[in-house]
Amino acid sequence: MRRLSVFNNVSLDGYFTSATSSVDWAYQADDLEWNAFIRDNAKASGSIVLGRITYEMMVAWWPTAAAKAADPAVAEGMNGSEKIVFSRTLRRTTWSNTRFVADDPASAMRGLKNAAGGDMVILGSGTIVAQLADADLIDTYQLVVNPVVLGAGRSMFEGVNGPLRLRLAETRTFRNGKVVMTYAREHD
Repeated sequence: MRRLSVFNNVSLDGYFTSATSSVDWAYQADDLEWNAFIRDNAKASGSIVLGRITYEMMVAWWPTAAAKAADPAVAEGMNGSEKIVFSRTLRRTTWSNTRFVADDPASAMRGLKNAAGGDMVILGSGTIVAQLADADLIDTYQLVVNPVVLGAGRSMFEGVNGPLRLRLAETRTFRNGKVVMTYAREHD
């Protein structure tokens, strides 16, 4: 069975986007240690799972010449990976290896997890994270805690009904103050 993970940035106060839907606060230029970590993550095989809003943000950047020049390794990983996009409105794209799924995310993900293929990772896409977490379909949560307090924003767990029990599996601290915490789903 394919595994599904989440990789998202969060603020110290638990938001994955600001009140204005910005994620700029999570990105730092010229941080060699962090950039090496991101490049290594981009080399992983498997599929990227996105909601429409995150997809529109990513497709506006990663296929461009500027992205390929700014971060060739990550651009190669993003552009070469299969992208599964949950959207009821989008149907066509010029971004390679992209397919759209209009079905209910939980039902579709059950089928995707049972299909042949590599593991999958959700990037951004808080609404999709919440729906799939609520359906107990996410195996691992890799959260990058950033040393910033936003004061307001969106939680990627908005709409989750009831406790979501997780077990801390790994932590990694970076000199820039970011801490990557990996949590595994815990079953009763």
